[in-house]
Amino acid sequence: MAGSVVSALSDIPRAVALPAVAASLAYLNAKLGVANDVWTISSSISVGLQMSRLEKQDRVNAFYVFERHATDPKAWSRLFLVTPADPAHPHQQTEWTYAEAYDTVLKYARWLQEVHGVQKNEIVAIDFTNKPQFLWLWFALWSLGAKPAFINSNLRSNAFVHCVRISTSRLLFLDPEIQHLLDDDETKLGLAADGRGRAVDAHILSPTLEQTILDLAPYRAPDSARAGDKLTTLAMLIYTSGTTGLPKAATVAWAKPHTGTLFCPKLLQLTPADRFLTAMPLYHSSASILGACAVLGAGCTLVLAPKFSPRTFMQTAAQTHATVVQYIGEMCRYLVASPPSPYDRAHTLRLAFGNGMRPDVWQKFKDRFAIPVVCELYGATEAPGASIVYERSGFLRGAIGRTGTLHRLLFGRAAVLVRHDHATDQPVRHPRTNLCVTCATNEPGELLYPLDAASIDEKFSGYFGNEKASSGKILRDVLRKGDVYYRTGDLQRMDADGRWWFLDRIGDTFRWKAENVSTAEVSQALGAHPAIGEANVYGVALPNHDGRAGCAAISLTPTSSAAGFAADAALRADLAAFVRKRLPKYAVPLFLRVVTEELEVTGTLKHQKVGLREAGVDPSRTGADAVFWLAPGAEAYEAFGPKEWEGIVAGRAKL
Repeated sequence: MAGSVVSALSDIPRAVALPAVAASLAYLNAKLGVANDVWTISSSISVGLQMSRLEKQDRVNAFYVFERHATDPKAWSRLFLVTPADPAHPHQQTEWTYAEAYDTVLKYARWLQEVHGVQKNEIVAIDFTNKPQFLWLWFALWSLGAKPAFINSNLRSNAFVHCVRISTSRLLFLDPEIQHLLDDDETKLGLAADGRGRAVDAHILSPTLEQTILDLAPYRAPDSARAGDKLTTLAMLIYTSGTTGLPKAATVAWAKPHTGTLFCPKLLQLTPADRFLTAMPLYHSSASILGACAVLGAGCTLVLAPKFSPRTFMQTAAQTHATVVQYIGEMCRYLVASPPSPYDRAHTLRLAFGNGMRPDVWQKFKDRFAIPVVCELYGATEAPGASIVYERSGFLRGAIGRTGTLHRLLFGRAAVLVRHDHATDQPVRHPRTNLCVTCATNEPGELLYPLDAASIDEKFSGYFGNEKASSGKILRDVLRKGDVYYRTGDLQRMDADGRWWFLDRIGDTFRWKAENVSTAEVSQALGAHPAIGEANVYGVALPNHDGRAGCAAISLTPTSSAAGFAADAALRADLAAFVRKRLPKYAVPLFLRVVTEELEVTGTLKHQKVGLREAGVDPSRTGADAVFWLAPGAEAYEAFGPKEWEGIVAGRAKL
């Protein structure tokens, strides 16, 4: 067969044959994903070898990466950090070279050691918004061999105290912008000495105090302060978002920051000339590990915006000459929905990097802002694995990963999908073997990552001081007796081309009419309608009905309004027809809650569902928000109030 092909090609002119062969090879590569697999496998091996070398050299502390650039004559004058200028403080410093940043960090190190007695391996809590001081404290602690605990700067009262307490820190350094947190009597009491441990000593890093620090002489702790750490040793604490309860402190080992310093520069093709813009909070792993650490690895520039604003974000990108921009969650939807701006294409961005971009927003985002490449990364701070797509042409649009034929052949069980029981939120077990049941192509299931049963903490460090939560992420006897896997808590599917698609978080999916409803799928369908700005979908319990009925808290686009939606019967009929066309009958949301205020999100722009789910559609609990429903037999969403609720309670309405 091969001979006949060669013979046939020999009769074709070379000018025709070579392009034909090239096109065939390109097709096979796209179909089988060979080049992507080779790059991923070779890069992973290279990074693994580099990490092992760091451990042998006793240099796993990522402070050394920062120090290398700051003390290299060829690199020390490069810009490390740029912050957008503040019109209220025009003379404030907004740029730091690697050498200047290093000098500042070492001054902070002297202050931390001499004034506060910070010691090797001590955990220190820092609670800051996106400011240079966050970085100075973070790297100064690493220089001393201490470990930072990144407190979410949006937390208040009990959640704030909880996160500080579980870190075991005796010290808390606080951004003056949020110093009012300490004015609350309940918070003061929570941080005081009590049965939970010693008092937490809180310090506000005021401008006066900062100037005192900057007047100090730099102090570089000896290498012995950073010695002895392994790749599995604690490097920092980063907290979960807390969408389903109080946040947990993920134990982040040194291997994670080095994923940022070693792998991300390869993935994003970063060079020293790049400028990496993030408006994501530094207390989250996206901006810290995948952002700041990636910048360190490449020796390029971090452009740190104080917070995300869809109104000014592209202006910041243009004015700071950013080349790479980081996104997360709903950020891209907000940008696409924002009014047109002269900065939409007046920028130098070559790539958008992040996670959680909705498929319905993906191409709109690329088209509007003329950003040629989207690099989508799926993963969690504490997870032992991740997936990536590098999308240019549309084939991978909306996917969260791809494993080609070669990767599946060599590492077929590096990520496994198993069938999920939505009634118990546990994997389905085979009745005879009691092992998990793997999913077929395109079948939804929970994503699992393998762990070494003899050394689980090598890949999964767990949650700091929370053995119950840590063990809850472990699943045993999955594909064979004695094996161990990490539960992601995410439902995904893999198609015939090896593309991975995110479906929903376990717990967000709900049952209605004996079917499983994906909140992500419904949100995507609603979000495609021109009148809908955002949609937060969840299931609500109804009297006299089994399961949970679909409800969507929606915000309307600027051209619509709650009053206009209520009055416009044609729009409500159009929306009903729109979702019925795109969703199975059981997944069409029966209720719409038109919110009067912005939808509540976490600091990383994830929708909060708990409060909405608990309120349900009881008019006495939905406040000023108008609720609409698809009544039995109705063609349009209609007003839902006390009378309609009473009909459901009394059992007169059967949905």
